[in-house]
Amino acid sequence: MFALFDDAGKFLAGRVMSEAEASAQIELDTGKRVKVKSANILLRFEQPAPAALLSEARQLAETIDLDLAWEFAPEDEFGFADLARDYFDAKAGVTHQAAALLRLHEAPHYFRRAGKGQYKKAPEETVKAALLGIERKRQQALQIEAWAAELVAGQCPAPIRDQIYKILFKPDKNGPEYKAVVEASRQSQRAPLDLLQSSGAITSPYQFHWKRFLFEQFPKGVGFPALEAPAIKDELPLANVAAFSIDDSQTTEIDDALSVQGLGTGTVTFGVHIAAPGLAIQPDSAVDKVARERFSTVYMPGWKLTMLPDEVVQAYTLIEGRDCPAVSIYFTMDEASFELKSRETRLERVPIVANLRHDKLDGVITDATLSGEAPADYAFAPELAFAWRLAKHLKAAREVVRGKPETFNRPDYNFRLAGERTAPPTGEETVEISTRPRGSSLDLIVAEAMILANSAWGGWLAELGLPGIYRSQASLAPGIKVRMGVKPQPHAGMGVPQYTWATSPLRRYVDLVNQWQIIACARHGKTAALVAPFKPKDAQLFSIISGFEAAYAAYNGFQNGIERFWTLRYLQQQGLTELTASVMKEGLVRADTLPLVFKALGCESLPRGTQVRVRITGIDEMTLDVHANLIERLDAAALDDSAEDDGEELEAAAPLTLAIDVSEAPEPSSEPA
Repeated sequence: MFALFDDAGKFLAGRVMSEAEASAQIELDTGKRVKVKSANILLRFEQPAPAALLSEARQLAETIDLDLAWEFAPEDEFGFADLARDYFDAKAGVTHQAAALLRLHEAPHYFRRAGKGQYKKAPEETVKAALLGIERKRQQALQIEAWAAELVAGQCPAPIRDQIYKILFKPDKNGPEYKAVVEASRQSQRAPLDLLQSSGAITSPYQFHWKRFLFEQFPKGVGFPALEAPAIKDELPLANVAAFSIDDSQTTEIDDALSVQGLGTGTVTFGVHIAAPGLAIQPDSAVDKVARERFSTVYMPGWKLTMLPDEVVQAYTLIEGRDCPAVSIYFTMDEASFELKSRETRLERVPIVANLRHDKLDGVITDATLSGEAPADYAFAPELAFAWRLAKHLKAAREVVRGKPETFNRPDYNFRLAGERTAPPTGEETVEISTRPRGSSLDLIVAEAMILANSAWGGWLAELGLPGIYRSQASLAPGIKVRMGVKPQPHAGMGVPQYTWATSPLRRYVDLVNQWQIIACARHGKTAALVAPFKPKDAQLFSIISGFEAAYAAYNGFQNGIERFWTLRYLQQQGLTELTASVMKEGLVRADTLPLVFKALGCESLPRGTQVRVRITGIDEMTLDVHANLIERLDAAALDDSAEDDGEELEAAAPLTLAIDVSEAPEPSSEPA
């Protein structure tokens, strides 16, 4: 005696070896014996043999017309043997019955299971919908096959071209476009990026990186809606100062300026003046919503995406020759010892006498001219000399709190693309890379002035009971990062008791938020907490911090990546095939004269700081990867304590990561089978 039985949705057959009241021992053709509940035994038969039965039944099942079977089936529940007798003939044998069972089981869109071997036909509407789904899947499979064939042949179908960034970085793994790229990659045995590039979907490495960034961060485009800069309605007094700003020539969002009064009297008032868009832009206004959506200006060589439209920026920027609304903080101090006597915040109009530019003055305004060792033949020489002495004093005081000096072991790199432009770069421009030592005289003046103002304003907000957005760092121990929060806490890296960002309100949204709070303090003093836009424990502040951190990290990541692209392009334009570098870790090296970290074969076992010469053997502008190997070791390891600064560089050195995976099976479709 043989039996066909249901084993968790699979149909098996074998010889019945023994049988009890509720179960049977059945031996399969493999020799394996299984215990089967009697309720799961669907057919008992003498012939043919189990394997022959299943083989013949499968072949016969394929001949059963499901539409016809559905028509024949009773409206009520029925068994597979009933359908076999209705469909074939009244004397349908075991093979016909098994065929009917297999066909019914594989067509859930026509017949629903109602129990072991029992079925009920699906409503007509359900069948039609299921058949449409099946046809849709069939057509999609044909489309995937056709698209994959085009890709393999070196042509990119338009639907895939339109979705390449989604396919590569945020894919719908059930989408036909994604499946076509995966299938083409498997057929051609080529990486997806290489396949898409060779098929014309990616025409330029630069455009690939640029459009990928826009896809991820600006899916609605980079244009601004029509906006007008709100007018400042306050009647602001005119400050009795001659203020000057210090920026580079490309800066259009001039946020900050400085002034010095009382030189030679023994008591000096040092002013930090910040552009005041917060006097006009109100929370939840149209302009605020745009700024909050972007959170920050995005910088890159040869171009930038501003947080606010240029016409709005120009209404508030601290441009020379104009009395500009500003939030000013004045520090009155002893001229010789810098002992602080008082500080005061004012809302006022500030005469901006000059916009000084780094790139034109770095070689002119030096430590020697500021200290009096060399002639100082430039505007604001006395004011700059005082600001420089003050900056050195402030920096030294912060370093005492830090517990060690701030070190600038590496230069800043400036990227300049040849030619003027009114549109984003194409990637074909000639690039120049120059160095600018960190901690130059002008840098020091501006940096210390901003740290002074940001720390003072952070303390003032806390004194008056207002929340702000703070940056803090618990210690300088390895792995302890800067965090953002709403409460004042020490910033160990800067050596200050608290620190806000409030000095760049035209280009960073958190600075604008803090400026609103500071304006409330300036207007209302001790009652500011009653009228400030953000109250203690305001959930909006946490939302702003979360959004800002995500956007700022993405923007910085893009800037690092696109600067790496231009560095690789520079290597090719200059024909550089060898570089001197210093070893970092795990075979990674840092070029001595370029902002470039990469892996060089042969350097894996060398200690950190070892100077080496390496040969560039390959550059991939798509993945931003550099292939290199060691030529020679130049000297022993040098002292290098800058490991704590490696984070961003190591991250930038990692090759591009795609979300597409040709090795994994696509996720099952959610459409009806």
